[in-house]
Amino acid sequence: MSGEPLSLERSTTAGGADVAVLTFAHGPLNLFDQSMFDALTARLRELTAQPPRALLLRAEGKVNSAGVDVHVFDGLTEQEGADLWRRLFDGIIGPLEALPCPVVFAAHGLTLTAAFEIALACDLILAGPRAKFGLVETVVGLTPSMGGPQRLAERAGSGRARELVMTGDLYDAATLAEWGVVNAVHDDVDAAARALTERLADGPTRAHAATKTIVAAWRSGGVAHADAVTAEVSGALFGTEDLRGAVRSFLDVGPGKATYTGR
Repeated sequence: MSGEPLSLERSTTAGGADVAVLTFAHGPLNLFDQSMFDALTARLRELTAQPPRALLLRAEGKVNSAGVDVHVFDGLTEQEGADLWRRLFDGIIGPLEALPCPVVFAAHGLTLTAAFEIALACDLILAGPRAKFGLVETVVGLTPSMGGPQRLAERAGSGRARELVMTGDLYDAATLAEWGVVNAVHDDVDAAARALTERLADGPTRAHAATKTIVAAWRSGGVAHADAVTAEVSGALFGTEDLRGAVRSFLDVGPGKATYTGR
């Protein structure tokens, strides 16, 4: 197999907002082998150093990903297994969630194990009607260990998380939309995801980052913790050009006319 297992493209919207698109393109199955993990870690390092105003994760081919290449697990000791998961949290899940911009995942087809766990670390998940999702690590005696069970429990409830992980079954997009895991189902999910990513990029980026910070506080410490950080996090928005300009626009010409620069 030749070439990069994923690509990073950056473009600007008509309004001048920086948009990044990460595309998985690693053979017919888009397997997460070591080269895919390494490439994704490197790309996220780039995005962390120079964040876009919105990021889309998508895939080429028939499937988003058939999961992890099992060779990654072969022969690992207990300590090596623990070290693997720490590296993947530190290099992929943590940086992805910490990006100060909206992150969208587009699933057009089968999305298994690592790919599904990465999707659950994104802010919004869009799916095509034929997309199927699964955390099927039980086939090799594992439990999903890139944060999937807990993030699935957050979105769908702990009972649903245990069901999906313990059975190892596949679930369609409509079911996961009903559970609150998938945000929306679209016939042309790639077009819908690109449009949504551009729309979010054109929005008040600093306010979106503040939303992520407040929700992250809730995730880690509940409502009381989120309440405790909200005043400072939201208060800082009054120092942004976007808020000042949008307030002035609202007062001068009414709602919905403001434009944003991300500053």
